[in-house]
Amino acid sequence: MEAFLVSTGIVALAEIGDKTQLLSFVLAARYQKPWPIVWGILAATLANHAFAAAVGTWITGVLGPDVLRWILGLSFIAMAAWIMVPDKLDEGEPCTLRFGVFGTTLAAFFLAEMGDKTQIATVALAAQYGAFAAVVLGTTLGMMIANVPAVLVGGRLAERMPVRLVHGVAAVVFLALGIAALVGWGLEGSS
Repeated sequence: MEAFLVSTGIVALAEIGDKTQLLSFVLAARYQKPWPIVWGILAATLANHAFAAAVGTWITGVLGPDVLRWILGLSFIAMAAWIMVPDKLDEGEPCTLRFGVFGTTLAAFFLAEMGDKTQIATVALAAQYGAFAAVVLGTTLGMMIANVPAVLVGGRLAERMPVRLVHGVAAVVFLALGIAALVGWGLEGSS
C-alpha cells in the first residue's frame, strides 16, 4: 500500500505545471471533447508507466543492493532539483490524427511522457519498492489526479494553482526519498 500511496502522491505533485498537464489544457481547448481526452491520457499513461515500472523492476534484479541504493538515492535527489525547473509545452499544436481525439491524445501523451520526470520517477519507484502493479496504478492515478481537472476545467484551474508551492512540496518529498534511499531506509537487504 505504501508503494501505491507514495507513487500516487509524488506523481500528482510532480505533474502540476508539467508539459503533459499543459498538453491537457491545449487538447481540451482545441477539441472540447473531454472524455476521449481523459481516456487517451489513461491509456497512454498505463502503457508508458507499465514500461517504466518494468524497467525499474528489472533493474532491481540486475544491480546489487548497494549499487541500487546509491543510484536510487542520487536519482531521487536529482528529481528533487529537476522538479523545480518549470516545464513548457514544445512549440506547435498537436495535430489531429486519423484516429480522432482519443488517438491524438494517446499518441501525444505517450510521446510526451518519454523521458519525462514522471516516467523516470516511475522507474525509480518501481526499483525502490519492487511492487510493479502498485507503482503503475499509483503513478497512473497521480497522472489522472493532475490531468483530468486540467481537461475538465481548463485554464481557470491553471490560473489559481500555486505551481511553485506544489513543485516545492514535490521536491521536498523527492529529496526525502533520496536521503532515505542513501541511508538504506525502506530498501530490502539493508540493515
